[in-house]
Amino acid sequence: MKSYFAIQWHITDYCDQRCKHCYIFSEGHPALITMPFDDMVYVTNQIIDFCDRINRIPYIYLTGGDPILHPDFWRLLEYFHEKELRFCIMGNPFHLTLDVCKKMHDLGCVKYQVSLDGLEKTHDMFRKPGSFKATLDAIKIIKESGMWAAVMSTVSKTNHKEIPALIDLVDELGVDVYAVGRYCPTSVEKAYDPDIHMTPQQYKAYMDACFERYSAHKDSKTTYHLKDHLWTLYKYEKGLFNPDEHLPADTIPDGCNCGRNHLTILPTGAVYACRRMESEVGSVMNTSLYDLWTSTKFDEYRQYDKYVKCSKCKLKAYCRGCPSVTYGYTHNMYDADPQCWMEVEE
Repeated sequence: MKSYFAIQWHITDYCDQRCKHCYIFSEGHPALITMPFDDMVYVTNQIIDFCDRINRIPYIYLTGGDPILHPDFWRLLEYFHEKELRFCIMGNPFHLTLDVCKKMHDLGCVKYQVSLDGLEKTHDMFRKPGSFKATLDAIKIIKESGMWAAVMSTVSKTNHKEIPALIDLVDELGVDVYAVGRYCPTSVEKAYDPDIHMTPQQYKAYMDACFERYSAHKDSKTTYHLKDHLWTLYKYEKGLFNPDEHLPADTIPDGCNCGRNHLTILPTGAVYACRRMESEVGSVMNTSLYDLWTSTKFDEYRQYDKYVKCSKCKLKAYCRGCPSVTYGYTHNMYDADPQCWMEVEE
């Protein structure tokens, strides 16, 4: 069976929130770009051709901004449906009705992902007043439509104490998939903000609190996706993960997907190895995705022996922390992950 290849595709920058940790708006108010429909058809065909050539199944994460604000949103979904593409949508809750969600589902949308970045006061502080309630209402509508309801949280020191309560909440709501990703600093100046930055030991203590709640919900219908690869280190230390010491040389079966089975396309057509850091490798509008993927520029994101700390770690093939978080702290993705507590021999 072919495995999936993830494409995170931002079709527009337009959004009706101004989240404090957003890559687009956190450093100012840039010109907002929307990809024209003809270009979206071209990019869709590029994705299909690329995945055919590497023998993978495309899985598109359609996002923005809020993708539903794109004037040709429904035309694009109809084209996806015509091409029998598997996709999900990552967007806001504000424009979702049962009819809208059913139409998405009928056109092939597998799941719709919304965000919860804390309990009501904290979440609305990050996003905008009323967002928390709108998100809870949207989760019910998404599930009723037949799509999976997915929830994503972004964690930093600001909200880390509320994540265990969110784990309980998504279980209560019957959310299908829940994941937490670390806040990725959008500038070096923000990286060590004492209200945001977590030390390795603080982060490990936060994981302890989450693990206790995950364990309490081990029979839940919610899938708790341990998105942060530092969970591999955490489980290793608890004796819940045993790295395979008999892998062929240079085999990388897991860990950060950057350069492995994921890429990002922006509304301009720019292709990034990862949207969470400056990692542009070219443009799909003038170079095929296949040629970009096999280029020396993209290969820089597969140089695992360049990692200052991870290259010496027994978990190198399975973890490598989060290079984009590291980049946010140092502007060098190969540096040591700022929340990793693992000690390695020099």
